[in-house]
Amino acid sequence: MAKRNQTLKRDRFTNVAGRRVQKVLDSIDSLSKCANRNNYDFTNEDVTKMIKVIKEKVRLLESSYTSNTKTTKNSFQF
Repeated sequence: MAKRNQTLKRDRFTNVAGRRVQKVLDSIDSLSKCANRNNYDFTNEDVTKMIKVIKEKVRLLESSYTSNTKTTKNSFQF
């Protein structure tokens, strides 16, 4: 019974995590389209701020898998 439960948890993780990682990758691809200076006006400070907050969120994600701490939901504004 424990083996079956472990297999179900693993299957659920790979299914859910796989979809969520793909959503993150798609969102990053979408954000990279904002780098087109023909369509958007931005400063190096804007880019630095965006990248900084994204890197911090990834750092917190990594930490949550090693120390079992929960990540908090953040919002971003310029």
